[in-house]
Amino acid sequence: MPMTHKIGILSDTHNLLRPAVTDILSTCDAILHGGDFSAPHILSQLTAIAPVYAVRGNTDTDKAFDRIPQTLSLEVFGIRIFLIHNRQMIQTCLRDRDLIVYGHSHKYEHVQTNGQTWLNPGSCGRKRFLLPLTMAVLTIEENGTFQIEKIQFEKIQIENNQIQRAKSIQAEPSSLPPQKDLKQIVLRVMKETDHGKPVSAIAQSCGISQELAEQVCRLYLTHPGVSADGILGKMGV
Repeated sequence: MPMTHKIGILSDTHNLLRPAVTDILSTCDAILHGGDFSAPHILSQLTAIAPVYAVRGNTDTDKAFDRIPQTLSLEVFGIRIFLIHNRQMIQTCLRDRDLIVYGHSHKYEHVQTNGQTWLNPGSCGRKRFLLPLTMAVLTIEENGTFQIEKIQFEKIQIENNQIQRAKSIQAEPSSLPPQKDLKQIVLRVMKETDHGKPVSAIAQSCGISQELAEQVCRLYLTHPGVSADGILGKMGV
């Protein structure tokens, strides 16, 4: 069955989470934050909406942010992502990343180059100078065999708490990540099931939908001794 995932991307909220922003994020499966929360309760509010992947900004000086890294490399729904607050501080090779997210300037920027997307979602918190309030939503479409078919970015601007959606930008074909190794995903789900993890935690850890995690777990638990290949066969993949 084809599936669609949405990731909300924002930065520089600076102690203000607007209702329009939470409305948008409530439709997302995950949240990326480029730093400068400025207050711990903003992170707590976001975590209550969806899983949050974040880095620490220069105003995140509260001890509560000590556990938040300054850079983060991860994979969510098959998209290989690198997060940092200030682009000028990048000190590592990022050739294996599909999406680089950063903030700090409060200015929206979207650049596709060499098969990568570089994205600054701007700021949707406190207004700075005459810059508009912006964020982004990344939509990932998978086909019936859980392979990514399309990646689309949508710029969102907020004026007087009203949402204005810009034309979506589809990622270049060369920026689509390699086909997922479904067998490796199934093996990892099996392993984490053996460790007693709940399905929601397995889905988040493996970067897959809860529907897929539930399907693999169900087949694994109801067919003792089944192999990863056997599970894929029963799924018709």
